[in-house]
Amino acid sequence: MKNIMYFLGSLLVALIAAFLANKWLGGFENPGYVLIGIGHWSLETSLIVFAVSLIMGFFVFYILFRGLGWLLRLPGKIKNRGKSIKFNRSQEALIAGLVDSAEGNWEKAEKVLIKHASHSGAPLIHYLTAARAAQSRGAFDKRDEYLKQAAVQAPGSDVAIGLTQAELHLSEKQFEQALETLTRLQSIDPTHASVLKLLHQAYQQAGDWEGIRKLIPSLNTHKVLMETEIKLLETEVFSKLLKQAAGRGNVNEIEALWSEIPDYIRNMKGVSAIYFAAMIEAEAGAKIEGVLSRALSTTWDQTLVVLFGNVQSLDVARQLETAEQWLPMHPRDAIFLTVLGKLSVRCGENQKAETYLNKSISIEPTVSAYQLLGDLLFIQGDKDKANECYKQGLEVASSAIVSGIDSLF
Repeated sequence: MKNIMYFLGSLLVALIAAFLANKWLGGFENPGYVLIGIGHWSLETSLIVFAVSLIMGFFVFYILFRGLGWLLRLPGKIKNRGKSIKFNRSQEALIAGLVDSAEGNWEKAEKVLIKHASHSGAPLIHYLTAARAAQSRGAFDKRDEYLKQAAVQAPGSDVAIGLTQAELHLSEKQFEQALETLTRLQSIDPTHASVLKLLHQAYQQAGDWEGIRKLIPSLNTHKVLMETEIKLLETEVFSKLLKQAAGRGNVNEIEALWSEIPDYIRNMKGVSAIYFAAMIEAEAGAKIEGVLSRALSTTWDQTLVVLFGNVQSLDVARQLETAEQWLPMHPRDAIFLTVLGKLSVRCGENQKAETYLNKSISIEPTVSAYQLLGDLLFIQGDKDKANECYKQGLEVASSAIVSGIDSLF
C-alpha cells in the first residue's frame, strides 16, 4: 500500500509538472523548438513536446530505478521477515515452555524450548529452563547437554549458568559436583551474593563444617546473611566441629578449636557443655574438671552436673568431695543425687552410694538411677533386689516411650 501511494504521488507530480510546462510554454507566440543531431540522424520537435517528454521520461526512469532497488532489496527483506517470524515464534515458545514447566509438563516444556532456542533473543533462558525440565524428569544427560549448549549460545553468562548447574546438583544431593562448580564461580566473582549463599547451602548439606567456617567471613562482609544469622551459624559450626574432633579423639584439636571460638559464642548456653563433653569423650576430662567445677559453682545446670559425673578425674575422692559441697544448695535434685551415687561407687563408698541413689529414686525415678543401684546391689550379692531395680528401670523406660508415642497423637 505504501509503495502504491509513492507511485501515485510521483505520477501526480509528473503530470502537474508536464501540465504547467505545457501551459507556460504555450503562452509564448513562438514556443521554440529543439533539434538533436546524432551522426546522420537528427530529431526536431517543439520545445513543449520536448519538455513534457523530458518530465515523463524522468518519471519513467525514476519508477524504473526505484523498482530495481526494491528488487535488489527483496532477498534481504524476505530474510529479515523470516527472522522476525522465527523470533516471534521463539518468544511464544518461551512463554509456552515456562507455563508447561510451571505446570509440571516437563517433557513438553523441554521440546518446545529447545526447538526454538536458536532463533530466540534470549537463548540462555530457553536452555536453562530446559535443563531444569530435563532434570525434573530424570534426564540428567540431557540436562548437562543443555547447560553446555547454554554456554555456547550465551558466552559471558558463566555465573548464571553455573548457579543453575549448582542448584540442580544440590537438589539431587550431588554435593561434590555442586561444590566444584561453586568454587569455580567464587574464583570468577568472590563477592557474588548468590554464589556465597549457595556455597553455604552446599557445605551445610554436605556436612562440611570446616568449609562453612572458612566461608563465614565472606558471608558477613558481603551481607549475605543478617548479623543474627551469622552468629547462629557460627554457633552451629563450632558445635559441629567440636563434636567431630571429639569423635576423632584428638584432644589438641579440641583445645585449639575452643581457643579460637569467640567469647560471645563461648558464653552461649550449651556451647561450653559441648566442649566439656568433647574433652570427656576424648578421655581428657581431667583437664576440664576445674573449669567445669567453677562453672557449676557459678551457674547450676543439670547437663553440666551429668558431665561432671562423667569426668575421668585423677582424684575421684576429691571430685566427690567437691560435688558434695553443692548438696546443701540442691538437696532434692534427683539428677545431682544420681551423680553423687555414681561418684560414691567409684570411690568404693557403697553405703553412701546406695543412700544417694535411693533418695534420687524417691524424688524422681530414672532409668540411670535404677541401673546404678541395680549394679551396686548385684556386686554386693543381693541379686533379688538388683533384679527388682532392673525391672523398675525397664518400667520407667517403657513408660517414657509410651508417653512419647501418645504425645504424637
